[in-house]
Amino acid sequence: MSGRVLITAGASGVGRAMAESFARDGWQIWIADMDAAALDAAPSSWMRSQVDVSNEAAVKTLFGEVLEVWGGVDALCANAGIAGPTAAVEEIKLQDWQACVAVNLEGAFLAAKYAAPLMKAQGGGAIVVTSSTAGQYGYPYRAPYAAAKWAVIGLTKTLAMELGAYGVRANVICPGAVEGPRMEGVLEREAAAKGMTRDAVYNGYASGTAMGSFVEGRDIGEMAAFLCSDKARLVSGQVIAVDGFTVNPDPKV
Repeated sequence: MSGRVLITAGASGVGRAMAESFARDGWQIWIADMDAAALDAAPSSWMRSQVDVSNEAAVKTLFGEVLEVWGGVDALCANAGIAGPTAAVEEIKLQDWQACVAVNLEGAFLAAKYAAPLMKAQGGGAIVVTSSTAGQYGYPYRAPYAAAKWAVIGLTKTLAMELGAYGVRANVICPGAVEGPRMEGVLEREAAAKGMTRDAVYNGYASGTAMGSFVEGRDIGEMAAFLCSDKARLVSGQVIAVDGFTVNPDPKV
């Protein structure tokens, strides 16, 4: 199966890797992102929109444009997320908590809210929401992020229940630690919070997996493309970790 896929935070990182995986399978691509420069650097054949996924009016407008241009959407990858603060829970400011939840949880909710009517009307579709292994095990010093990533799992399972009768599937991907600039920032902040070196934190993440490795963006992209394909036609309501199998979510190094 190929079709029309909309990917939030699709201009760089994991989202860009998702778009590239779908493109290799012949899908039409629409990426939404806040980063204008990254949007401009995307392949010219991709549709693109600069959107704040936590702004309902902006998300509603985006799906209106998708409907006008494409007539519908076959797959949604609700991938937008931010790291949020790295601090002990008593040191986290409420506004920082709210900002993290707004993007990671409310952004996924809004994307699903406006994708669902289009998919129901056409009698089918697939939704993939990006959570994290932090949404399975918890994440010390990252309370807002972990809370939001747990919450999107409940959201997605509910979507699978509500939308299954309309031929719409919904699944969650939980990436482990993904190589790239965003994770580098996490490593540096976590090292400072824990009084460790960046390399010690990096090695701790890697050694906490059965396969002793970080994940690459393409690993996530290929799983998203599979979950939205006919090969996964009866896969719904599932939470799939792509992490080399986390055996110790908070290794002490």
